[in-house]
Amino acid sequence: MQPSRDIARLIDIMAALRAPVGGCPWDVEQTFETIAPYTIEEAYEVADAIERGDRGDLQEELGDLLLQVVYHARLAEEEGAFAFGDVIESITAKMIRRHPHVFGSEEARSAGSAKGFWNEIKAEEKRLRAERRAAAGLPAESTPGLLEQVPTGLPPLARAVALQKKASTVGFDWNDPHAVIAKMREEIEEVEEELAAAEQAPARLKDEVGDLLFAVVNLARHLDIDPDAALRGTNEKFRHRFGHVERRLGEIGRSPAEASLDEMETLWIDAKTAGRE
Repeated sequence: MQPSRDIARLIDIMAALRAPVGGCPWDVEQTFETIAPYTIEEAYEVADAIERGDRGDLQEELGDLLLQVVYHARLAEEEGAFAFGDVIESITAKMIRRHPHVFGSEEARSAGSAKGFWNEIKAEEKRLRAERRAAAGLPAESTPGLLEQVPTGLPPLARAVALQKKASTVGFDWNDPHAVIAKMREEIEEVEEELAAAEQAPARLKDEVGDLLFAVVNLARHLDIDPDAALRGTNEKFRHRFGHVERRLGEIGRSPAEASLDEMETLWIDAKTAGRE
């Protein structure tokens, strides 16, 4: 089988990998649940390639992410639920439906009418979803609470942001970043209090650290900073600075395991200072 620019070739490759006879044993064993973590990982790798400005890597990572879509579609096709073509039809229908000011009539495409479509579109999508559930013999969806509308499958940082944004729509929010910083100080004090009893109540310490992280995410949101992107940047900064420590120690024939904390801290400050120049 040869590579191709045609999506049909990728679909055929996935079908071959999943074939019970002659397929890849590892691929044959996979399920939606086992593949889902890889899907999330590939999305992060796409974001990483974008942040690094590496278009070659971006091309490759987008291919890996597309493979995940094809993989899930193949699993669904084997169940008789839907196929890749149905996924494409569904998203193209949604894009056309949600942009009548682009794809609709001349009247719909007038500049002043675009804003009024959104509620109508969402209501229609809700009606169609209810029809699909009824046709499948599923119970009607109950009206979810405000925060229940936030997907549970989001990565923790992204979900924290989404939960906070949703709560803010009804006024449940801090007034400004300074109020959030005060909350962070309060959470740090509570972590310190739990440290003394960590051996007796480790779960409470875990809860307090979680509260502190949630407050930090809240601060990032108020400052219009993506906490996930900020943490990725800090991770890379840490990696770069620790690499500097390793290289400097290597120049004198030593490793970090052989150096004292004070020695490594001195080299760390050196790396930090150099990074500001």
